[in-house]
Amino acid sequence: MSQKKILFGKKNYIFLLISLTIIGLGFLLMSGGGSKDPKVFNPEIFNFRRIKLAPTIVILGFILAIFSILVKNKNSK
Repeated sequence: MSQKKILFGKKNYIFLLISLTIIGLGFLLMSGGGSKDPKVFNPEIFNFRRIKLAPTIVILGFILAIFSILVKNKNSK
């Protein structure tokens, strides 16, 4: 029987798992800031963490995911 060739190498999967973790962290940073009373506005939803930091982290995670797909293994031909 012939062995099945794995599409990506170990390094690709490690980068992909790291990127998924970073994306998840970014989405966790975006959460929260709501109000217990729906009639009361909470300005915490517009703080630095939710508007600038979290989306930047998510975008960096997606860039790392694209990099993990495009990086070439030394063993592949």
